[in-house]
Amino acid sequence: MDINDFEKWVFKDFKIDLSAYKSNQLHRRILSLMSRVGVKSIDEYVELLKKDKDQRQKFLDFITINVTEFFRNPEIFDDLSKSIEKELLPYNKNLKIWSAACSIGAEPYSIAMILEKLAGSGNHKIIATDIDNTILERAKKGEYALSEVKNVKQDFVSKHFSINNEKYILSSKIKSMVTFKKHDLILDNYEKDFDLIVCRNVVIYFNQDIKNVIYRKFSESLKKGGLLFVGATESIYNYKEYGFEKASTFIYKKI
Repeated sequence: MDINDFEKWVFKDFKIDLSAYKSNQLHRRILSLMSRVGVKSIDEYVELLKKDKDQRQKFLDFITINVTEFFRNPEIFDDLSKSIEKELLPYNKNLKIWSAACSIGAEPYSIAMILEKLAGSGNHKIIATDIDNTILERAKKGEYALSEVKNVKQDFVSKHFSINNEKYILSSKIKSMVTFKKHDLILDNYEKDFDLIVCRNVVIYFNQDIKNVIYRKFSESLKKGGLLFVGATESIYNYKEYGFEKASTFIYKKI
C-alpha cells in the first residue's frame, strides 16, 4: 500500500478526505506519527489502526489538529468583540453564530462569554461543530486545564469558572449557550443565515482548491453584513472573490 492507497482507506474507514490537505505537509505528519508509534510501513500502520482503538483516536487527533485555547490571540479577540458590538448587535439582538472546527470548545465558549457581557439578554444561538466525536464529547463537559484558560481575563475566570482538582469547570450558563454537532467542512452541507462564522487555524492546512470551496460556502452561509473571523495566519488575499470586504485584519464582512 502506498500513500495514495492509504488516503483512500482513510476516506473509506474514517470518512476523512485527506486529498483535501496540503500533501507534502500531510505526508510528513503521517510519517512522523508512524515513527512515534514504532511502525515501519503503511501496511503495518493500517493493521495497527484496524485493531487498536486508542491508536485510531491518536491518528484522528493528529490529523484533525486539535490545538486550541480560550481567546487564542487575545488582541484579535478584542477586535472581534468590538466588531460584534458595532457591526452586528445594533441590527440584530439575537445572533446566530457558527464556530466551525471548534475542537475542545474553547472558541465557541469564548464567544459565549463575549456575548454574555455585550448582550446577555439576547436569545443567541451558537452552533459549534467538529469532525471528531470524541473531541465534541470533551467540549460538552466544559472542563479545562490552566494552560487552556491562560488568556481568559480574570473577571471572566471569576464569573464563569469554578476550580476543582486543578481543573477549570465552565459554568452551566455559558455551556447552555452552545450546541455541539458533528460536521465535516469538506463533505457536509452548510447551514445558512449566520451573523458570524468563526473558523480559525484549520483552513490553512487545506490545499487552495478546497480553501476556495470553503470560503465560498462560508460566504453563502452568512447573512449580508455577516462576519467571518479567521486565524492569525490566515489572511484571505482574494477575499473580494467571495463577496467579502475587510472589517479588520482577520475579520471579513459579507457585502
